Amino acid sequence: MRETATDKTSSEQLEDTQSKTDTRGVHIDKVGVRGMRFPIEVPRRDGSQLGTVATVGLFVDLPKEVRGTHMSRFVEIMKEHTTDFGSDQITRILKNLQQRLTARTAHLDVAFPFFLQKKAPVSGIESPMDYNVRFVASAIEDEIDVITSVSAHVTTLCPCSKAISRHGAHNQRGEITLQVRSRSAIALEDLIHIMEQSASSELFALLKRTDEKAVTERAYENPVFVEDVVRNVAVRLKELPQITWYQVEAENFESIHSHNAYACVQSG
Repeated sequence: MRETATDKTSSEQLEDTQSKTDTRGVHIDKVGVRGMRFPIEVPRRDGSQLGTVATVGLFVDLPKEVRGTHMSRFVEIMKEHTTDFGSDQITRILKNLQQRLTARTAHLDVAFPFFLQKKAPVSGIESPMDYNVRFVASAIEDEIDVITSVSAHVTTLCPCSKAISRHGAHNQRGEITLQVRSRSAIALEDLIHIMEQSASSELFALLKRTDEKAVTERAYENPVFVEDVVRNVAVRLKELPQITWYQVEAENFESIHSHNAYACVQSG
């Protein structure tokens, strides 16, 4: 096959347009890639790894005199850090972004489903439950900030309805979203357990009739408002000295109202 001039062109010979000088004098706070889907492995409490698919955003700041960033480097850096995806790995990614893109600040936003195998309360049948996890992290020069966010669906039964009703009480599915900063790594399973134990009952993907009876009765015996849910979570979090900040939100998808009930608690 005959070689063309294009075939002989190396990357060094191609014009580097994004590195040219910009004269508009505007510093960019965040530039990078967003909505990138990437396979990662997340550490479990038992030391094993869970394979999942994350939606990733990686960003740096850009000096006012530089026209554009090097987009390919974001993907290259992410590709190097896909296993054991915890707080240590997040710190490495942020530092790599700063070094390889000559940036003062770096930002990471990673969201993914996290699965646990849960046993039904009576039959003991196992089924996978999914939880939404998100890491939002920033590096400003040498300062690193990482927020871990976990969401779990639960059952809540209304205390007021139980108190005033002759038969039964209205209940509904709710969602708890917990965000934490911590001095050391906390297992995602531990955060999930705290949230599920703070509601009327946890949820299961698969229930037989004996399990359904147990879950229904458990919720009836443990009625909670959304206010109770966030307070219950806050009390349990205070028992973990490694947590330096938290925010917990609870939202009930009301079964007898056209609106949702909501509460939020944030540490000082």
